[in-house]
Amino acid sequence: MKTIDLLIEARWIVPVEPAGVVLDNHAVAVDRGRIVALLPQSEALATFAPRERRRLDRHVLIPGLVNAHTHAAMSLLRGLADDLPLREWLENHIWPAEGKHVSAQFVHDGTRLAAAEMLRGGVTCFNDMYYFPKAAATAALEAGIRAAIGIVALDFPTPYAADADDYLDKGLAVRDAMRDESLLSFCLAPHAPYTVSDRSFASVLTLAEQIDAPIHVHIHETRHETEESLRVHGVRPLARLHRLGLLSPGLIAVHAVHLTSEEIALLAAHGCSVAHCPTSNLKLASGIAPVTEMLAAGVNVALGTDGAASNNRLDMFQEMRLAALLAKGISGIAEALPAHQALRMATLNGAKALGLDANTGSLVPGKAADICALEFDSFSLAPCFDPVSHLVYVAGREHVSDVWVDGRTRVESRRLLDVDESELIKLAALWQNKICPRDVM
Repeated sequence: MKTIDLLIEARWIVPVEPAGVVLDNHAVAVDRGRIVALLPQSEALATFAPRERRRLDRHVLIPGLVNAHTHAAMSLLRGLADDLPLREWLENHIWPAEGKHVSAQFVHDGTRLAAAEMLRGGVTCFNDMYYFPKAAATAALEAGIRAAIGIVALDFPTPYAADADDYLDKGLAVRDAMRDESLLSFCLAPHAPYTVSDRSFASVLTLAEQIDAPIHVHIHETRHETEESLRVHGVRPLARLHRLGLLSPGLIAVHAVHLTSEEIALLAAHGCSVAHCPTSNLKLASGIAPVTEMLAAGVNVALGTDGAASNNRLDMFQEMRLAALLAKGISGIAEALPAHQALRMATLNGAKALGLDANTGSLVPGKAADICALEFDSFSLAPCFDPVSHLVYVAGREHVSDVWVDGRTRVESRRLLDVDESELIKLAALWQNKICPRDVM
């Protein structure tokens, strides 16, 4: 018998690859942070001698969820300015608050809070876009969560940097210093076409090609954005990016709400990915992305929460359910975006968008053991005819019982490991008092 680090036996395993498969009474064998095998439980016990054995008889195992777009540190701005359209929300509330309060400490503390929320909700990897990337990366490593850290770029000054060149230089220095951290990867993250010039986009593209990193950008989020682009640049935002040479398999188009059929075809032809953020799009009244059409065209559509300031949860189970229901409601097709596809969007499609699908996003031998377990023990989950249907339409993050990242236990029996939850609550209260003292009793 071969000695391994961990054997997890579960009632069901949904590996995501191959598509549509549900394994009954199987086990995942893990050694040195990697998945060694998926096999029937009786065969696993005859093959492996695990140092640790977890029997999860009422559980379903899935790949750890991949949050394809967020601004983790904005957890400290959760609920600050609600029920407002995007432009007013950003210009009159969020940007002024960030100008006063954002610092390396703010980003570190906010990312710690976000990482804890995401891990507790089954997320094992997130794609971040925010200032002070070293602070975000450090907080992610402390939490033990996988992170794609954005090298952000804008054409206006913030407490973090003076101009686009300064943003890129500082972000690249962080990437160079932390590139050997196995849980970290990096993206170029120009904020949006309305905050980034052609010259800055050209610098982003050059740098992305030099370091082989994805480009992560908000685009076509609102009608106002497209109207302004036509007025200022003479073309719609996606056409502008196409003209600048940014469309490629490395592009992650965030939101992509207001697209024509021609623009969808353009994304598909260039192998681009979309990070669909249904809750944020609804909350900011931005609209509903044409996900059914994008999927039919072959676009790789992943799921993201956006930041907690505009969602206001970092809850990927909510995003899966909402994405599936919106696709059906908008298309008038009940078969649109079925449960298996929604789960794939929340796992493997996100990993593919980030260029990480060889390492995470599905339960396949050789990949990192990024695993989420949900316990189906509640009467509210009974009966269960189809565990994947339950994952998308019934279960929530409250049913997540255990989480492993790179084979290391991060959540055990619904308890975060190596995280002082009471400390996080106090930390959030301190920042609330700084940001809006009148709200603290």
